[in-house]
Amino acid sequence: MEIPIKTPAEIETMRKCGKILGNLLKKLKENAKPGTTTLDLDTLALQICEEENVKPAFLGYKGYPAVICSSVNDEVVHSIPTKRELKPGDLLSIDCGVVLDGMITDAAVSLIVEGEKKPEIENLLNTAKKALSAGIKQIRPGNKTGDIGFAIQEVVHKAGYHIIRELTGHGVGRRLHEPPIINNYGKRGEGFTLKPGMTLAIEPIIAVGTRFIKTLGDNWTIVTKDSSLAIQIEHTILVTPSGNEILTLSS
Repeated sequence: MEIPIKTPAEIETMRKCGKILGNLLKKLKENAKPGTTTLDLDTLALQICEEENVKPAFLGYKGYPAVICSSVNDEVVHSIPTKRELKPGDLLSIDCGVVLDGMITDAAVSLIVEGEKKPEIENLLNTAKKALSAGIKQIRPGNKTGDIGFAIQEVVHKAGYHIIRELTGHGVGRRLHEPPIINNYGKRGEGFTLKPGMTLAIEPIIAVGTRFIKTLGDNWTIVTKDSSLAIQIEHTILVTPSGNEILTLSS
């Protein structure tokens, strides 16, 4: 399997694209208040894409009908925005991708809707952030995709949570999903070798209860089978000659 290496020009486009996406997700986080609907957030995301002259990467992808995926509480990924209002203390994961000059970046943020603090949700959110950070630290030339998965798994399992094994990270760039698949579990030293110019979407997707999931009748929204909380967090990362660069940070 050939893993795409990006040209310097493509990397520069992905840097610009990633910054726009990082800022977009920051804005959505700031607007995710009690009483706001996930459809409101989707409308805002489309407005920002239009202002920034980027295309939404998810809208129309395999028929997906929205700009963002907005997963609340037991929803794991791919939740279609609705008129459902956010409540204080809800756990919300927002996943989005944007396209600039043919290049795509993909990222997800998670937050607790303000108004009610629940230690178990805060712990899950902190674990997801630590797992993402641990995975990113393994991204450097010569390392393997298994090193990333191992690092993520170590953090998640130590905290007593479960990795949803069917849902993975992936290459990203000229297409939304490129090789390689990057599991959130693995063995050190196994998998594909990382090389400068690769761009990877790293996304721990974890649940509190068990790792088992089901897809709802809309054929998109994936929830935990036991209705326990789940979370997704993601960045697009460039493999550099000396390590890595996170492309989807906000300004």
